[in-house]
Amino acid sequence: MCGRFTLAATPEEVAAFLATLELEAFPPRYNIAPTQPILLAMAGPPREPGSNLPDRVALLVRWGLIPGWCKDPKALPLLINARSETAAEKNAFRAAMRHRRALIPATGFYEWKREGKAKQAYLIRPKGGGLMAFGALMETYAEPGGGEIDTGAILTTAANDQIAEIHDRMPVVIRPADFARWLDCRGREPRDVADLLAPVEPGFFEAIAISDKVNKVANTGPDIQEPIASAKPAAVLVPKAARNPAPPADQLKLF
Repeated sequence: MCGRFTLAATPEEVAAFLATLELEAFPPRYNIAPTQPILLAMAGPPREPGSNLPDRVALLVRWGLIPGWCKDPKALPLLINARSETAAEKNAFRAAMRHRRALIPATGFYEWKREGKAKQAYLIRPKGGGLMAFGALMETYAEPGGGEIDTGAILTTAANDQIAEIHDRMPVVIRPADFARWLDCRGREPRDVADLLAPVEPGFFEAIAISDKVNKVANTGPDIQEPIASAKPAAVLVPKAARNPAPPADQLKLF
């Protein structure tokens, strides 16, 4: 799953990456947690001939999708993630998968690996840094009082060999070359974009062991991403197939 992530890029960088209108100023966010507002991009309305407006619109949504049919959100599990393998059939996500596919910009996400009785936190980010976009779903929920709230969830897929060392699931990553196809809900059904839901290739990510500061939502500074001295280095994850099957005794496993 993906339960925390980070967006430490400028509004100008994010707007250029997503090809949206200029974004309002926002600070770097190092520990984004469920139910908090998150930035999301969707396909914009049809453009008039000759218009130079961007193809996409950006909006803030609550991280935690609420299906339109829900009568009592308090009785609903917190839907921060949607399994990409079943989202097109699940009642909670089916409509959004068909009509409201979206992108969530991020510069990394956090995952925890159990090591004995403890859990080691990792920052997982594109190798070398930079922005990426998670495949996402958006739903507008009409509250009983008449108000509306925009909500969203991150699509996940099976982890590749690298991330499987830490967790068995990972966010779906949509590449910029595929943004238009993914967001085209008018001309493309879920089956037409199913190929984009595969795990990103090994080597795309690097993982960095960090302290347990990230465990507390109240900790929101860049210090939570500082690497820690670890006997099990994870600065760059190596696919299983690329490892020496019989490493010398003095060499430690990656994790």
